[in-house]
Amino acid sequence: MRAAFTTLYLLSLACLSVQAAAQAQPVRPVGNVQSVQVDGQQVRLQTDNASVELTVYSASVIRVRIDKQKLGRDFSYAVVATPQAARTSVTQDATALTLSTDALTARVTKQPFSITFATPDGKIINQDEPGLATSWIGEEVATYKTLQQGERFVGLGEKTGNLDRRGSAYTNWNTDAFRYGAASDPLYASVPFYVGIHHGLSYGIFFDNSYRSDFNFGASNNRFSSFSAQGGEMNYYFIYHPRLADIIGSYTALTGRMPLPPLWSLGYQQNRYSYYPEAEVLRIAHTLREKKIPADGITLDIHYMDAYKLFTWDKARFPDPAGMTAKLAALGLKTTVIVDPGIKVEKGYGAYQRGLRDDVFIKYPDGANYTGEVWPGWCNFPDFTSEKGRAWWRQEVRTFAAAGVSGLWNDMNEIATWGQQMPNNVLFDFDGAPTTHKQAHNVYALQMARASYEGMKAATGKRPFMLTRAGFAGLQRYSAIWTGDNRAEEDHMLLGVRLLNSLGLSGVPFTGMDVGGFTGAPTQSLFARWMQIGAFTPYFRNHAASDTRSSEPWTYGDEVLDISRNYVNLRYRLMPYLYSAFAEAAATGAPVMRSLAIDYTHDPQIYAPAFQNQYLFGGALLVAPFESTRDFGKVYFPAGQWYDLATDAIEQGAREKIIELRAATLPVYVKAGSVVPVQSLVQSTAERPAATLALHIYKGDAATVTAYYEDDGASFAYQGGAYYRRSIAYDGAARRITLGAVEGSFQSKFDKLELVLHGFGAAASAQLNGTPLRLAAGTHGFLGAGSADQVKVSTTTINNDGGQLVISY
Repeated sequence: MRAAFTTLYLLSLACLSVQAAAQAQPVRPVGNVQSVQVDGQQVRLQTDNASVELTVYSASVIRVRIDKQKLGRDFSYAVVATPQAARTSVTQDATALTLSTDALTARVTKQPFSITFATPDGKIINQDEPGLATSWIGEEVATYKTLQQGERFVGLGEKTGNLDRRGSAYTNWNTDAFRYGAASDPLYASVPFYVGIHHGLSYGIFFDNSYRSDFNFGASNNRFSSFSAQGGEMNYYFIYHPRLADIIGSYTALTGRMPLPPLWSLGYQQNRYSYYPEAEVLRIAHTLREKKIPADGITLDIHYMDAYKLFTWDKARFPDPAGMTAKLAALGLKTTVIVDPGIKVEKGYGAYQRGLRDDVFIKYPDGANYTGEVWPGWCNFPDFTSEKGRAWWRQEVRTFAAAGVSGLWNDMNEIATWGQQMPNNVLFDFDGAPTTHKQAHNVYALQMARASYEGMKAATGKRPFMLTRAGFAGLQRYSAIWTGDNRAEEDHMLLGVRLLNSLGLSGVPFTGMDVGGFTGAPTQSLFARWMQIGAFTPYFRNHAASDTRSSEPWTYGDEVLDISRNYVNLRYRLMPYLYSAFAEAAATGAPVMRSLAIDYTHDPQIYAPAFQNQYLFGGALLVAPFESTRDFGKVYFPAGQWYDLATDAIEQGAREKIIELRAATLPVYVKAGSVVPVQSLVQSTAERPAATLALHIYKGDAATVTAYYEDDGASFAYQGGAYYRRSIAYDGAARRITLGAVEGSFQSKFDKLELVLHGFGAAASAQLNGTPLRLAAGTHGFLGAGSADQVKVSTTTINNDGGQLVISY
């Protein structure tokens, strides 16, 4: 008995010694693998210092969870997908374990633990850096990846800097970054997803951890890239596809995709901090109509409220909100209002009293409500990480629906407070697993947008429009996002382009920036150029601060007004093309505004600073933004052929060219082989266009496939099949355009199709399903019949029949 006791005592001392040694290590590694358990598509490993779990989510996605203690609750605000059945095999020996699918292999080295991801034929896609792998410094957890030769990094959401993030480092911590600079970090939103590119391969990593996190893409070292968080698990999803577009597709399958927004939200939006009183709002609305600037929305900033108190109206400025929104609706304009999370601490104030009654505010550990100062004064804040808090908010926003409001602009939701230092000991419910501000901060805005979206959807039965300043991975399920309080400067305009492109690379398709700049005063030329670029962004909003000059298009003189109106007109004529791009985003996750890294991933030219601002708007239009102060600019044309949108001049791909820049024209090009649907000009999406849809067909050698899409633009009936979709396939080699048979039960707005042929020559001929078509020679100008740029085209008109239409030439 004494011998057994002595043995147990010595074993206990040995265990304590090992634990003490582990705790004494300043950097604690995962250690060696001690045991392995295989359960279908999941492998669990126990190591010296950690619990590890690998799960096959699909043939192209493997999840990795690592913690220095037993793995806890499996919960995420970002991920909505569950593992899908995939053919999986697991083999192992004394030194390694291999987890394989049809598309991807993960090889786990056992001594010490590290992971290498490879293609089925053995090419290394990504690997843990030997000797570093995953480790802890206190509660901070980090994973280090070998920096591959020539590796590039793109994405990571709303981040400044170059398209290629190699050599840079970033922090994810949602921040009220007023008047941020061109190199500021962090900004308002955190999307911890990036794509690595090297040796003809590309992969994605989504780090699903809401603590403050850091990403290092070879900054201050030449050995590794890394991602880390101040607490929580090492929890990431590794995604591999040969095409970068499919990586975004898999990421958005994990975190959810954008539901189709209301059609009106794709129109031009006029905003200012602030339009008041009601007479001023209506003056702006009538001026838009008098100046014939198409528009679909006016946005009200905080001055519509009574002393900035949420869920109130200033009755002196806005005595009849429902009456005002009805007047705007009669003009074809929807109303969006700003909402902030802070509820003023004021006895007798309805929202505050209801919040106290329902016990919805975030608290200190002693049970007192956290109080922070913002616009109304000292405020309490709803806990959007609790169902109770979200339910309270859903009920509160009904007041806006009752007043005829169509959209909510979720602001100050980082959470922003004066002082910008919310205490870390503030507690959040976190849907049943109470936690501190450190873990909840980055997801607060996501859950606010969720509650706003769900509340307005329930109140109206229609698609609500949501805009948010802050967010986390998955925000695309509920809201558009804009890039916050930018500056009226040339470099900020181009920075905005890169921010929107980066958000698109990171699964967020509905994005915008304050056109003209929020702070400062743009020059006439800057405002005109920004309006041109704004017409080719997903969310097109003009906005300016209260201490700046009026910034409506007519305030800059007739020349700028004409330029602005021409490009707003162009956007409205392109609305069928744009809405089809949004439908694609909702179905596949493909962004509307597309960095060239998506389709031309391995072309090194697109990453050059001279060309990194170029992007595709939808699948057909190449936009080349430049500062308004430049007379000449260098454009890079990717592989293929490209038509100048204004002149139809053809540019050969895979080369660069210096072009002359004109104030009245933004350089935009059309990919050869594209079919671009165009409607007649309307003053708002509430106005029905003419019954003929023009299909602009650009001759080329390549084959392209796209889809044209319509629905009612307002309801969710499309989810039940009430849509109109038809594929459009261009085959240059076969000299054929095929319009597939119509899918869905929705009746198109268009009875006729006008075929507008670009680049086919004066002797063009065509047949429809074998029957000759009569072609007429004509001219066309995308900036209007009166513009200087008119191109020669051939046209013919056919019935928009629902069956397959084959046009040969």
